[in-house]
Amino acid sequence: MKFRTVVCAAAIMAGCASTAPSPEVKSQLAPTGELRVAVLTSNPIIHRTTPGLGRELAADAGVPAKLIDYGAVNKLMEDAAKGAWDVAVVAIDPERRALVDFAPAHLSADGFLTVLVPPGSTARRMADIDQPGMRVAAVRGAATQMVLSRTLKNATVLAAENEDAAFASMKEGKAQGYAQNRFMLRARAATLPGARLLEDSFAGLHLAFALPKNRPAAARYVAQFVERSKASGALQRAVDAAGLQGEVSVAPPEQESTYKGM
Repeated sequence: MKFRTVVCAAAIMAGCASTAPSPEVKSQLAPTGELRVAVLTSNPIIHRTTPGLGRELAADAGVPAKLIDYGAVNKLMEDAAKGAWDVAVVAIDPERRALVDFAPAHLSADGFLTVLVPPGSTARRMADIDQPGMRVAAVRGAATQMVLSRTLKNATVLAAENEDAAFASMKEGKAQGYAQNRFMLRARAATLPGARLLEDSFAGLHLAFALPKNRPAAARYVAQFVERSKASGALQRAVDAAGLQGEVSVAPPEQESTYKGM
């Protein structure tokens, strides 16, 4: 992991100002005195948007931000129970709720998770890849791996330790496909002539701030921050600044009643 300490300066996302958090919120949100933001660097959508959002959340709470880089989501999630970070952005998945609490989704994309197939593959749709004896590579502990495991009826998931290993498994013929989001798969396909994405998908994508369990006051505060950021247009500006227009969208607003019991 790579550690970067950032002291928050002027807000980068105008319109997100709020009243000062209570001592209880601060103690839960930033127990060490700084907001430790875990950043998944292997996912460019998360990597491009989370640092700015994390800094703004820290500024909103009146604490400095410390960015902690993770190259693999499985290690990031393992550290959720170790007190290594305070907030992270990951895809919402029911299997993760035993480890973390989620704020409302702030970014989403329908039909965004699909499979990359190698040169010469005849598979066109998910039904073609979901056949006995077929294997699809995905990163261990990633939302793609968890959703795919629940989705496939005949094919199996080949778990890899990181994105490079998952892609290599497909490229070397150990798997008949590699599962990830369309944005990442298009970049991988460009490095392997003849590789292409399936025409359909197996799931959409919903990204949200996650917090370690048993921090209810902090979870409510983050949820309110997310909803203010949606309403002010700050999240859309973050998407635009990251060059992700047309890739992901700002998730629709959620009613406070859906998260106030976190």
